[in-house]
Parts: sequence; structure tokens; C-alpha cells
Amino acid sequence: MTLPGPADLPTEVPGDDGWLVVIDAQRIFADPDSPWGSPMWPDVVEPIRHLAAAYGDHVVLTRFVADPLLGGSWGPYYREWPFALVPDDDPLYAVVPELEGITAHLVTAPTFGKWTAAMRAITGPTPTLTLAGVSTDCCVLATALPAADAGATVRIAAWACAGSTEQNHLRALDAMALFAPQITIV
Repeated sequence: MTLPGPADLPTEVPGDDGWLVVIDAQRIFADPDSPWGSPMWPDVVEPIRHLAAAYGDHVVLTRFVADPLLGGSWGPYYREWPFALVPDDDPLYAVVPELEGITAHLVTAPTFGKWTAAMRAITGPTPTLTLAGVSTDCCVLATALPAADAGATVRIAAWACAGSTEQNHLRALDAMALFAPQITIV
């Protein structure tokens, strides 16, 4: 699979129905100086804005925030990534300025996957979802699989997703493509 360039941006948005879910468009993932910053982020901002405009009121923005009280495997995780143990209102967890105000629908969760009760309350239990955002190989993947498993139709807007690296982005897209027709890469 090759990555599309700006000239490849579709003129028709896939999925003029359903919901666009913009996953974790936050400074912690967009800042190149952040340990979790995606080098692909600058290239997906405009495609996300394009999609958001097409989906209008059917856009959900998600945020990842740390919760040191989750326990289990999250304890060792945060020992490896202590910089992320900051309060929910820390600037690290702020939505990137380029996408502030794109929607009134916001879902905040302390987990990679955003297919939560709060998300289902907005989209319904078996919606058509188009996923965009960061990181393809973590939070996008962790949202797509449980959503599809619960009966949602999931489309991954590959040109509007940023991975931790280009290779990891492509690997995650390949993995999600295995779940067709419940998950499709568009």
C-alpha cells in the first residue's frame, strides 16, 4: 500500500452518511518534540478539515487523557511514559489549534480505544463510522476493531490518519484491511 499525496485527496468524501470520528487530534500526538508525536501529523490536518467540512454536524472529536488509577497493565505503561501523567487540562492534552471548534461532539477517554459508551451515545450502537486521526497504529486501530466487532461499519480514511511512523501506519492499515467488509480502507 502506498500513501496518497495531496493530489490524491478525493473530491467526494467517502461516507456522506454516518459519522466522522477524528481520533486524538491533540498536541501530545502532533508536537514533533513529544515522545508520542507523529511525524505524519502535518500531512493529515488538511484532509481531516476536508472531511469534517463534508460531515458537518456528524463529527466526533476524541481526546486521550491519562488516568493513573486504571491499574493493571496501565501501571507499567505509565512507568515507561511518565511525561504523560499530567492532568486532563494540561496543554499536552489540548486539541490542536487547527481543529479546535470543528465539532460540538467530544469524547474523552483514558484508553487507546474510543469505542466507549459515550461514543455510542452520540453515534448509536451500530453506526457507519469513518475514522481519521492519530495514531493509526494505536488509537485508530484500537477504536476500529471493537467498533466493528460490535456491529459498526468502519471505514478508515487512510489519507487522514497519521501513524507513529509511515511503516507502522501501513502495517496498521494492512491489519485492519483483514477485517473487511466490516472495516474497509478508503
